[in-house]
Amino acid sequence: MPRITPLYPIFADLAARPVLVVGGGAVAERKVRSLLNAGAEVHVGAPALTETLARWADERRLKHIDGMFQAQWLDNMWLVIAATNHREVNAKVKQAADDRGLLSNVVDDPALSSFQVPSVVDRAPLTIAISSAGVAPVLARRLRECMEAMFDHALADLAKLAGHYRAAIRHAYPNTGARRRFYDWLFDGPIPILLRQGKHLEAEQALISNLANPDTWPARVVTWIDPGPGDPGLLTLNGLRALNEADIVVHDSHIEEPLLSLARRDADRRLISGELLHHTEMLKEYLLKLFEDYQRVALVISNSALLRVEQRELTEQLSHRGVLTNIVRGVSAQS
Repeated sequence: MPRITPLYPIFADLAARPVLVVGGGAVAERKVRSLLNAGAEVHVGAPALTETLARWADERRLKHIDGMFQAQWLDNMWLVIAATNHREVNAKVKQAADDRGLLSNVVDDPALSSFQVPSVVDRAPLTIAISSAGVAPVLARRLRECMEAMFDHALADLAKLAGHYRAAIRHAYPNTGARRRFYDWLFDGPIPILLRQGKHLEAEQALISNLANPDTWPARVVTWIDPGPGDPGLLTLNGLRALNEADIVVHDSHIEEPLLSLARRDADRRLISGELLHHTEMLKEYLLKLFEDYQRVALVISNSALLRVEQRELTEQLSHRGVLTNIVRGVSAQS
């Protein structure tokens, strides 16, 4: 098996930089779309364009160089991508780029490429890039699909919030250790939950409050997880995420080991008695007692048991005691 030279990972700032894409088909269109999103000054060289590329040219979002490839197209370019169906043309693009000391990518041809375009999970401003060095692009794509499911879109809002208040956080927590603990609270505490619920203003207010009053954190969170029919394969992504974030998992006798094993390995577990599930006040006091030792509690209760307590009333009572409640709905076996 030949040795694969490792690639150097890099993120390029293409804002207002001239980039050439050779080719005017569907593949070129995908590349151009990404380049435009990155703010590049895009030049497309091709005798014909897709309908979308032609529209973008009419709208002056890109510059169209009409005709067959010419090496001088690369003059004054910063980067080049070859996206034609003809390997001999792509090879000429590669050679012209090498002659000018430019990095070039030939789509789906790593042997002709001096840089690779990775599979990307976009949670801007957070970007996760995955590359197989061109050896196994399908595997890289599969990993990207897994990460798309793993990292919800609230991550983008969380990154923007952290970036916006970065200087204020540094000012409020000049000590490195204290600042690290604050970031642990910011990324693992109630703010991501509020963002997932679409409560952006409440999330920002919580951050501001803790900057003004550092001693008010960490917050306590209880997440109600509806396991649906109890099949681990039917647990929602939000439910799985809550299990992975919990310090302790509290469950009733209907919840079986295959589902519980999805929780963090270091999370404690506790079986809750049926009596507590009949009384809102008793359950509230039980949960508050847990918060003497834990910050994030996952309450995994079967559908039948969940109906025995007044969930809304319990949520309000816990809120008055400084506990944020997050409710994760389940799915049915038929859905």
